[in-house]
Formats: sequence, C-alpha cells, structure tokens
Amino acid sequence: MQIYQNIGCVVINYEQRKIQLTGGSTYIVSLPIKWVRDCGLNSGDTLTLIPQSDCTLLLSADSKMDNRKQESVIEISQEDTLEDNFRVLVSHYLAGSDLIRLVSSKGFHAMDRKFFKDVTRQRLIGIEVIEESRNEIVLQSLMNYQELPLDKALQNMSRLITSMLEDVMLALREHDLELAKDIVNRDNEVDRFYLLTVRQLKSAVEDPKLAEKIGIERPRQCLGYRLVTKIIERIGDHVERIARQIILMDTVVPEKDAVFAMGNLAQKVFADSIKALEEKDTKYSNKVVNYARKFEDYTIMRNEQVTSRCISEQMGSIIESLKRISEYSADIAEMSINMSSERDRGK
Repeated sequence: MQIYQNIGCVVINYEQRKIQLTGGSTYIVSLPIKWVRDCGLNSGDTLTLIPQSDCTLLLSADSKMDNRKQESVIEISQEDTLEDNFRVLVSHYLAGSDLIRLVSSKGFHAMDRKFFKDVTRQRLIGIEVIEESRNEIVLQSLMNYQELPLDKALQNMSRLITSMLEDVMLALREHDLELAKDIVNRDNEVDRFYLLTVRQLKSAVEDPKLAEKIGIERPRQCLGYRLVTKIIERIGDHVERIARQIILMDTVVPEKDAVFAMGNLAQKVFADSIKALEEKDTKYSNKVVNYARKFEDYTIMRNEQVTSRCISEQMGSIIESLKRISEYSADIAEMSINMSSERDRGK
C-alpha cells in the first residue's frame, strides 16, 4: 500500500507491506517493483540487509551499485576565476563523484591546465588525471577507503595539528620565519584530509556498505564525526594564522611571556581532546573541558605583564587564536561525550 504524508511543505512517499509466513518458519516481505527496476535488479540478485538498533532495516542493492561509478561533468566558466571553478570541482568531489570531467568549450590554456592538474594533486586525496585533450580534463578517484578508513584519516589530521602546534610555538620563541612558513604550507595537508573525511561521511550516509568499510557502525555517527572534522580543520586554520602573524613580527618574544604557557595549554587540551574522542570516556572528557578554562588564568597573567606597554597587533591575534584552539578542543571533548551517550543508547 502506497502512502503519501505531508510534513510541512514536504510530501514523503512510503509504502507499507505485510509480513507473510512461508514454509512454516520463513518470514518474507515483497519489494516495491519501482525500486527493484530503478536499481536494475532481477530475480536471483543479492541484497544486503543491515539491522539497526532502532528496529529499522537498511536494504542495499550493493551487487549492482558496486560497479556503478558516479560521473560529473563541469563546464568551466570563462567568466569566473580558476579558484571559483576549482570550488565547483571540490563540491563534486565531496558529493562522491568517482569520475569528474572538466570541459572547456574554448579549450584549456596551458596555464589553466597546469592549475587544475596541480591543485587537484595538492588539495584532494585520491584524485588523479587519467585523460586529457584540448577541451577536456578527466579526473578519477582512485581511493580505496579500506586503506584509509575514517579513524586513520582523523589520526593523520590530529598528528599534523599536534606537530604544527609544537612547531609554531618554537617558531614564536626563536622567531624562526622559515619554520613559520613551513607551518603555513602544512595546513594544506590538514585541508586535504578534511575534504577526504567529508567525502567519506557524505557517501557513508547513503551507502551502508561503505559506512562499514570506513568504520561507521550507525548512520547517526556521521553527523558527530562531521562536526569533529570541521572543528579540527578550524584548529589547523588558527595554527596557520599564528604562523602568519609570526612572519609579520619584527621582534623576539621574551622567554617569560605568558603566551608560551598559553601555547602549552592549547597543545595539551587539543591532545587530550583527541584522546577523549578515541576513548569516549565521559569523565575524562569533562576533565578536558574544565582544564581548557584555565586559559583565562593565563590571559589575566599576561595582562598584568603588559600593563606598562602596548600589546602588538600580531601578539593580540596570536593570543586570540590560541584561545580559540583551546575552546575548539573543548568542543571536541564535549562532542565525545555526546557520541559516547549515543553509543551507549545503541547497545
């Protein structure tokens, strides 16, 4: 029986089928014929059934979908900048396209072709140019998600951030401009892993089999991890911002300046928040959140240090970024509490 239900301005179409008993011990239910035809299924094909904790059942026609690649065609706009066109490319990458065709009606100039080939290699993981002509560049995703599951991608992101935090405070202490410039470049690696995790999570919502491959047990987890990865990416942006401010500074910061205590706190809170996320220990997560509040104590300490002299614009920006890093890290710890509660409820 087909049912239409109005929810606000959205009409939801669903069907109800009765469970039947056959052979005295087997329960069966018929499948909607339109769904079967749309999926290209035939008698004898295999479906994957995944029971959920909320009494729902995910049904996947993976035998047919596994070999079906999503393809996108992007018409390169001559009126927009190359970066604008690249953002469109990224949107298709995040949407899960396996094959992306860049088409230019007037043909690609040598510099344009070089830009797209370089920027995809530098900023997108698993994408390679497999074919090109005067008017077309074909990109394909060669990523095997099992080789880089979600937890490993998050670990790589967090390790990058940890090394960047350590080095940015060293660059500040020693006024090492070359190290600061290297940190700016390293943020691109964080962005690459961020975009990969977003692509994985968006695909996992629609594909239960892929969700299993990358380590997602329940679809609800995707939202939590999506928020966490965005927070980690923002922390990377703030570390990069600190490095840029160091490059603009023309003086060495005194060793006793409280900014170094702030940096140590930010490093510890971030490392502890990642540990809390991995272990999903509520008590430990609460300790991380409470410890992050100590940043205000160091702020008061530094204000007392600089009462007789003006704070530089660069130093003010550095302190603000360290504060945001601590706050974002506390947010990760809070997210781990929420995800722990959802896990316990699903048991």
